[in-house]
This record gives sequence, structure tokens and C-alpha cells, in this order.
Amino acid sequence: MGFFTFIKVMMILFNLAIFLGGGALLGVGIWVTVDGQSFVKIFGGISSTVLQVVNVGYFLIVIGAILLIIGFLGCYGAQKESKCLLMMFFSVVLIIFIAEIAAAVVVLVYTSLAETFLTAVVTPVLKEKYGADDEFSRIWNLTMDEVHCCGLNNYTDFEDSPFYKQNKTFPPPCCNGLFPCNESLAAASKVQGCFDQILEDIK
Repeated sequence: MGFFTFIKVMMILFNLAIFLGGGALLGVGIWVTVDGQSFVKIFGGISSTVLQVVNVGYFLIVIGAILLIIGFLGCYGAQKESKCLLMMFFSVVLIIFIAEIAAAVVVLVYTSLAETFLTAVVTPVLKEKYGADDEFSRIWNLTMDEVHCCGLNNYTDFEDSPFYKQNKTFPPPCCNGLFPCNESLAAASKVQGCFDQILEDIK
């Protein structure tokens, strides 16, 4: 077996693995989209948390479809030794590589900026509406229970809120469900803010 034959076989096998992986992701994506509850039952709380943050099903379908295309172009192009298909394969891989670098730069640059912006916008709304607006409070309670977090940054986001003024306590998720959730217990519990927790789950 010559060197180029070996490279051709390895490229076919490598891209076949990518193709099969893409097919698997596409299948899981369709499963999550059609029947998300059984997915949560099988994979537990972490999957529930992730499903709260992003629509995982559609995300997996897109990624699976891209991997299927890359795998097909690479595998079939290597088999047929088609310059056109191989150029398309390398073009798609190059675009994805550039997009990954750009996304990494954007995440590094804008994560702290997004946190500052959200803190400036969301924290005053929490202080104003939590405990006064039932729908707003219900959405935040559901988010904090599912993601296991407290406020946007921490329990101090609820200081001076209608809920705190009325009950003299913080929401139970800020104290890991313990009640009454006073300042000392909330500080000792060290429950992460939802922004940091969601970032961890996404990573």
C-alpha cells in the first residue's frame, strides 16, 4: 500500500466517522425536538437545565446536518478522488475553523460586557418587580429552581424588592431551599447567580 493510498483510506475512515457522528447527533436532535420529556427523564437534571437555556433539539439538528455534509463531502470526495468535492470539503472546514476562532474571540471579549449590561438592566427590574408582578416572579422562581441559581448575580439582587420588604427574606433558592432565607443564611449558602450558572452549563 502506497503512502497516498494510505492517506486516502484514512481520510475515508475519518470522514465516515464524522458522517456517522453527524447522523447520531441529527437523530438525537430530532428525538429531543419531538419528545423532550423522555430525554430529560433519561439524562436527568443537567439536560433539564440545558433545555431551559437553549433549544437543544434544533441546535443538535443543525450541527448534525453540518457534520453529515462534511462527512459526505470528505468521504465521497476521497473515494472518487474528486477535486471539486475535496475543495468543497476543505472550504467548509476552513469556514467552520474561522467561525470557531471568531466565536471564541467574541465570547472572550463580550462575556464580561454582557454581564455588566445585564446587571445594569435586569437587577433594577428584579428590585422593582419581584414579589409585585406575579408572572414575573413565577418565571424567576421557575428559572432559579431549574437552574439552581439565585438572582442574576446573587441574593443581593433581591434587596429592596417588594418580596423582601414584605417577607424580610430572600427567595428560598438563594438558600438551597431552606426557609426562612435570611441574609446570613443566603451569604453562607453561596448559591451562584443565574448568569454564572447558565454560562457554566453552556460550557
